[in-house]
Amino acid sequence: MKLLPRLFSRRPAFSAALAPDQAFYAVGDVHGCDAQLERMLDTLAAGGHPTAALVMVGDYIDRGDESAAVLSRLFEIQQAAPQGQMICLKGNHEAMLLAFLDDPARNGPRWMRHGGLQTLASYRIAPPMRPDPADAWHAARDQLRAALGEDLELWLKALPTRWQSGNVLVAHAGAQPTLPVEAQPEDALLWGHPDFLTRCRTDGLWVVYGHYITDNPEPADGRIPVDSGAYATGRLTAALVEPGKASYIHSE
Repeated sequence: MKLLPRLFSRRPAFSAALAPDQAFYAVGDVHGCDAQLERMLDTLAAGGHPTAALVMVGDYIDRGDESAAVLSRLFEIQQAAPQGQMICLKGNHEAMLLAFLDDPARNGPRWMRHGGLQTLASYRIAPPMRPDPADAWHAARDQLRAALGEDLELWLKALPTRWQSGNVLVAHAGAQPTLPVEAQPEDALLWGHPDFLTRCRTDGLWVVYGHYITDNPEPADGRIPVDSGAYATGRLTAALVEPGKASYIHSE
């Protein structure tokens, strides 16, 4: 029997033009690095795009030492900004904080392992440890809730998981590549999807995302990464997304 050669078909490469409805800045994961955030915001304010919206991709807290200052800064700036000019998205670390507020004894140990220790410390709250009784976790939750204040807690709860301009989607951890925007599960937007970094979308939608630390971020295959690991590298990254191009700004 003659064997026929196996035929392989290549998936089509992503080729859609970058076409947001407006120019905007997307700032990567801050993770408690308030000094870098302040410098980045000053740089963007002087960047010559006064009408460009500012989109924060989430993960404002944990790992770095200044989570309380970061949340206060972002909340105050957004409250004062014109409607739609500043968008703060939810990241998986904000989701863990909110889960801690909801059920501290159950969700607290996981959050502590992923940076919650530093966030509590930024509010001068002693973190419980896993063997501690439920009462200790509830006491820490009550202290954090009081430190945040009602307005900031409500702001955190209301953070959206995605924002879109033209054919550009911004979501903290990207998106499931085979599903349209309106069908995206929240877990994919906050925690990522196993196919996101390897499979191109076929609907012409670009995705700006954080969550995955990238040493030298650049636009490729419909993806625009903006997380440069500020808490570990001291380098905060933003992308200026415009019709036809995306460029990067770094703050250290």
